Amino acid sequence: MKKGDRITAPRLWLVIFKSYRALSLVAEQSIADTGLCLTDFAALEALLHKGPLTITEIQEKVMLASGSMTAAVDRLEKLGLVVRKSSPKDRRARVVELTAKGNQLAASSFEKHAKDLEALMSALSEKEKEQLYRSVKKLGLLAAEKLNQQTATVNSSKQQARK
Repeated sequence: MKKGDRITAPRLWLVIFKSYRALSLVAEQSIADTGLCLTDFAALEALLHKGPLTITEIQEKVMLASGSMTAAVDRLEKLGLVVRKSSPKDRRARVVELTAKGNQLAASSFEKHAKDLEALMSALSEKEKEQLYRSVKKLGLLAAEKLNQQTATVNSSKQQARK
């Protein structure tokens, strides 16, 4: 890129997209190197950092469909990594909790994954990381707000059409 070239929005989006794709593949390989699939890793990581959660709460944290999350918890339970227990707050609900074996695997897997990501991000200075974090977060919040407005407009139009 030449010094005077303007960075257009489509060009910036393409760089963000390609960077995200490459970073995702590196992160997914790092997780695969722990011996876990992405879904199982995400569930274990949520339980490691948030403590016992319902399947719905895990699902919300890792942004997966309920069927996928239930299958992951079933797998993890069969491996002896998690247990389902009655919720102390709501007898109808079940919470998922790490076993000692699950806690050990989750902690070691997350530590290895975090080191892999730190090594990758070491290409950036602390100042660059802070700046990138603020910029990407700002852009993401604006995009989320725009999506919410569009969804509200679509839902309002549907309601008007039903009347």
